[in-house]
Amino acid sequence: MTSLGCNVTNCGYNEDRCCCRTEIEVMGTKAEEKDCTCCGSFDSGCDCRNSVSGPKESLYVHCEASNCIYNEDFVCSADRIDIQGASANNAGQTICASFTCK
Repeated sequence: MTSLGCNVTNCGYNEDRCCCRTEIEVMGTKAEEKDCTCCGSFDSGCDCRNSVSGPKESLYVHCEASNCIYNEDFVCSADRIDIQGASANNAGQTICASFTCK
């Protein structure tokens, strides 16, 4: 499991800079830099905090960014990642700030 910090406060799953989901998906199949990644689990259309359990400090991260050094068979192996996009209105405005190209 990966420790997650998230400053995407417009996401319905964000609570106290943590995610209330049990897992997230990082997109960016052909990414070679962090700006080409995003959090595919972003959802601005709901207040999802009430429909799922409380914030998680660690969670499962499915990672489509196959060029990242932390991607091991589409699972993030980093001890910690940061998802950024404080004023994001959609998933494309978020990034995995911890992405590091191989």
